[in-house]
Amino acid sequence: MPSITGPRRPALMLAVLLAGQFMVNIDIAVVNVAGPAIREDLRPSGGALELVVSGYTLAYAVLLVIGARLGQARGHRRMFLLGLGAFTAASLACGLAPSTGALVAARLAQGAAGALMVPQVLSGIQLHFTGPARARAQGLLAVALSGGAVAGQVLGGVLVSADLWDLGWRPVFLVNVPAGIVLLAAGARLLPADPGGGRARLDLGGAALLSAASLLAVVPLLFGRETGWPVWAWASLAACVPVAALFVRRQRRVASPLLAVGVLGRPVVAWTLGALGAATGTFYAMMFVLALYLQDGLGHSARFSGLVLVPWVAAFGIAGPLVPRLPARVVDRAPVAGYLMLAAVYVTAGLTRVDGTALAALLGFGGLGLGLGFAPQLARLTAHVPDRHAADISGLVNMNFQLAGVAGVAVFGTLYLGVPGGHGAAFTAVMLGFGGTALAATAASLAGHRAARREDQGSSPARRAAVTASNRV
Repeated sequence: MPSITGPRRPALMLAVLLAGQFMVNIDIAVVNVAGPAIREDLRPSGGALELVVSGYTLAYAVLLVIGARLGQARGHRRMFLLGLGAFTAASLACGLAPSTGALVAARLAQGAAGALMVPQVLSGIQLHFTGPARARAQGLLAVALSGGAVAGQVLGGVLVSADLWDLGWRPVFLVNVPAGIVLLAAGARLLPADPGGGRARLDLGGAALLSAASLLAVVPLLFGRETGWPVWAWASLAACVPVAALFVRRQRRVASPLLAVGVLGRPVVAWTLGALGAATGTFYAMMFVLALYLQDGLGHSARFSGLVLVPWVAAFGIAGPLVPRLPARVVDRAPVAGYLMLAAVYVTAGLTRVDGTALAALLGFGGLGLGLGFAPQLARLTAHVPDRHAADISGLVNMNFQLAGVAGVAVFGTLYLGVPGGHGAAFTAVMLGFGGTALAATAASLAGHRAARREDQGSSPARRAAVTASNRV
């Protein structure tokens, strides 16, 4: 494996990577708030507006693993900067779009560019940081992930309400252009050079099968709820399974697989990804349901529904950098304690239906619980997978987050809109469902912790030394 050039200023390199992650996450949520203004201006059909909102997530989720592998094959720095440049150009195209069709196309391009850029963030952290520095970097990544999603809602509400220069919804996209240009200049200067050596081949057949399986899963999850879960949605979900099986079979046979499926088959990886997916899925679904409940049920503004989540993000941000500083025994138990706290917050919010300051304070504890689970489990994954599989873990983690979020919104959004008795009863039912899902994440996290201990205790000194050496920068 070619040697990897280390960053001269690792803190600044990390800031560039996290800023890119933050930008991409903002644009996942920002259009939810700008949707009504886009409808009033461009007059799209209901399906076209749904594509404007969800087309970004569609392209992003489908292409994440391919983006991770391209980073390994063609260079992480090169792919990050290429993705960032394409994302900036697509944002400009969104802001200047003269029609609904042009906006949909630009949103799809935005999502594809994000899928090229984002996997390089976690890969960069795993390849260029080690020990406590890696743990701190992963904690800050947690802040970028959660903070970007909520910032998108808040920023979208502020920019649309301000109606800058009579541009309406367009500044929510145009704001990315100067930020992207500055970040491109910083990245070109601060990101370490890619290593030399031959280029690995990309498994095009595997890419086609993975894209097909992802589309068969994501499309019905994105659009099934709005269309009343027709037959095609269930057929698509069912067809996803054999296509995914064909992908796995191919990956086991080709010389240069798109994804090292053996990594996913290890219990420590599978259980940890399951725990992260379950917990993260409740967060994205909670943002969707909470906005409906606060605005349609209680009559609050879109700005309020965004700002009430600020304590969640602040507490999540505190947990990310704090956890790596705690004793190792405490860190090992933090995910279980955090997810139990998260479950308690969901159940309490559902049963009491608190509002205002009390709700904001309660959500702060929820963010703390989610944060206590996130960073230690991300550290567990990267510690138990050698650096040669950094692209595999990066692609899996990011796709896991997106699929969990899409599935969470589909399942719990359908539940919220289908429960009889009004918004209050629906809110209680969904929050109790979130609590149950958080308990499932607790159990999966505990299983992942035990699997990690078995691996550590069962490995020989020579094997442990080899893994340690492969994880050094």
